[in-house]
Amino acid sequence: MIPGPRNLISDIPGLRVGHAAEPKLKSGVTVLTADAPFGAAVHVMGGAPGTRETDLLAPDKLVDGVDALVLSGGSAFGLAACDGVMAGLRMAGRGFAVRSARVPIVPGAIIFDLLNGGQKDWTENPYPALGQRALEAAAEDFGIGTAGAGTGAMTGNLKGGIGSASALLENGLTVGALVVVNALGCATVGKGPHFWAAPWELGAEFGALGLSSTFAAGHEPAPAKRLGEATTIAIVATNAALDKASLQRLAVAAHDGMARALVPSHTPLDGDLVFAVSTRSRPLPDPVSDAFALGHAAACVLARAIARGIHAATPVPDDLQPCWNTLHR
Repeated sequence: MIPGPRNLISDIPGLRVGHAAEPKLKSGVTVLTADAPFGAAVHVMGGAPGTRETDLLAPDKLVDGVDALVLSGGSAFGLAACDGVMAGLRMAGRGFAVRSARVPIVPGAIIFDLLNGGQKDWTENPYPALGQRALEAAAEDFGIGTAGAGTGAMTGNLKGGIGSASALLENGLTVGALVVVNALGCATVGKGPHFWAAPWELGAEFGALGLSSTFAAGHEPAPAKRLGEATTIAIVATNAALDKASLQRLAVAAHDGMARALVPSHTPLDGDLVFAVSTRSRPLPDPVSDAFALGHAAACVLARAIARGIHAATPVPDDLQPCWNTLHR
């Protein structure tokens, strides 16, 4: 597999991503959307998730497509970002039709970034407005690192961020990932610059440092956060025509990429989850072998996106953690 032309989730035609953030708040929102509803499913592996409308994504539920997905900071307050996204979509005439009414379908997930040094003494919840701004900013090109929902993210040892990556497969399908890295665990090995995700790096997308010579027991970090303070939330996407059950299996497979790139992952203190989405624009010529290839690609792309998010994070005043670039460039 090779990266797509942007090496972003938007290498899947039709998908767009928008960010909005408030620097003083040290938090923000990221929205994935498209011009038409797209298929979606979800799988949760962490013990402390924060979500909205994810029950709709189960294979046995009525709704077959969503209008947007929201990744937000702000813990439970950040779930209100979905309200702003719904408002923007409603004004655009989008939504699930119930006779003359339209209801935009906007599932979301949040990270905990309330203790990252930002000003959280608001009198009015800022996240609905951030959600609407992120929707309005949605485009094929977007930033990674300290942006959107990754603005205030932290990990076990380094400043977190938002990452994205893509892969073009030999069978003509495309897979992409978008992830907010706010993990209890670490993306790097020990105190050095090497990423756990190094075996899956394509080109020099996060430094081309290769494998660490110290891949040994004893580098697992002690928890630096407490219950509910950590979460990595991700979206993997494809243009393959998958139903909701197949998308749920794709989300399950993608969790392997999270475990490869963050040590530890899926702890009782994290709310780790993966959405899987499809624009359904390309049929699967061989459903068995193509499904195998998609699952493998989803795990690889998500691991790469996690490392890219950490690698691209930039310092701002009052940060509580150093950036990878500050320590290792």
